[in-house]
Amino acid sequence: MLRFLSVILLLLLAPLSLASTLVVVGDSLSAGYRMSAEQSWPNLLADELDKKGRRLDVVNASISGDTTGNGLARLPALLTRHKPAYVIIELGANDGLRGFPPSTIRNNLAEMITQIEASGAKPLLMQIYVPPNYGKRYSQQFAMLYQDISKEYEVPLLPFFLEHIILKPDWMMEDGLHPTAAAQPWIAEFMAQEVAPHL
Repeated sequence: MLRFLSVILLLLLAPLSLASTLVVVGDSLSAGYRMSAEQSWPNLLADELDKKGRRLDVVNASISGDTTGNGLARLPALLTRHKPAYVIIELGANDGLRGFPPSTIRNNLAEMITQIEASGAKPLLMQIYVPPNYGKRYSQQFAMLYQDISKEYEVPLLPFFLEHIILKPDWMMEDGLHPTAAAQPWIAEFMAQEVAPHL
């Protein structure tokens, strides 16, 4: 009888222990460029969210060098495999560095959002900026496309974490583009603060 009751109790408590999944689809800013995967901010995010009472399994599906087109191509398999409740889209920097047309970037991001929502998950879009040396007109168009998509699709727009650390020498690599391992805990804490209200 005691064994039977124990099994029933486990069955009742099992759903409580299951956490929803959040997938981060990004590029080198999230992939842990030139550091171990364990050091990257997405792999620290679950603990930071847990501190805020939000228990989630976080899957880092970021790949250095990825564009919005790469992310779109990989997305269906990620949605099928992980069945996430939330997806953070951190893509576009490589598109911008290669001078891709804003319309192409916008279409790719819009299609990602559509697919994520169709799967039953909630998309969270991160604002991305490109350096001003690409020209004021292109930089402005690039920045605005994220804000426009956020409004049109009613998707939360997360702030670009790199803005807050780019002027801290110890937190940026020599290339001036990528955060160091030392910056990852701060990024995880910052992202947890920004993401938590949308969960």
